[in-house]
Amino acid sequence: MTFETKEQVLKKVLSQEKPICPYCSTEMRLWEVPPINFSDGLGWGVPYLYLCFNDDCPLYEEGWDNLRENYAQNASYRCICYPGTTQFECMPVFSPIGAKGQIIDDQVLATEKRSKEAVKRGVSMLTDCYVAKDPMPILEMLLDATQPISVRVKAAEMIGDIGELKAIEPIRNLKFSNEILKKAAEESVNKIHDRYFTRECPFCAEIIKKRAKICKHCGKDVAGQ
Repeated sequence: MTFETKEQVLKKVLSQEKPICPYCSTEMRLWEVPPINFSDGLGWGVPYLYLCFNDDCPLYEEGWDNLRENYAQNASYRCICYPGTTQFECMPVFSPIGAKGQIIDDQVLATEKRSKEAVKRGVSMLTDCYVAKDPMPILEMLLDATQPISVRVKAAEMIGDIGELKAIEPIRNLKFSNEILKKAAEESVNKIHDRYFTRECPFCAEIIKKRAKICKHCGKDVAGQ
């Protein structure tokens, strides 16, 4: 299964054309999904949606009367669209400013620009260290939670190629919340072990020779383990 970071999803969404509201032909606006459940309680399934915020949209205008007359609710509808699809649905709003706090069109462009600059700067630093065979700065960038995920994933790939055995312990001690980064870090550790013909004792987790039968650290029998 392939996991995408929120950063990767946003990059993909921004590369697509904005949908047009089928009710009023207005260009829809990018909206960040709030961290709450909706409808069946399972959530939206995506971190971003497109919404029509045109207050003259027939769906929105007529929705007030429809919900008031049929359901006794002071609410209306906004048209929503799932990015990259032609799947249009309706979302209830309970005031004219409802959901407008999650509009991210303007701020997301500035954020995306800063993110691209950070990625470019990070990859450049990693490349210089990789060419110089200097693994410590690469390891530091892998462990740095303030770095963009894509930079940390690239650092994991590089540390697997040139990292030393002493890089394994700090990698093992770090808790990775991102599955892509976690997988890349695990693969880097395996590559380091392969280069040094080592493995980790299944009992004490200390590094031992791959062909060892008795762990030199805890004395346990590791043959066949």
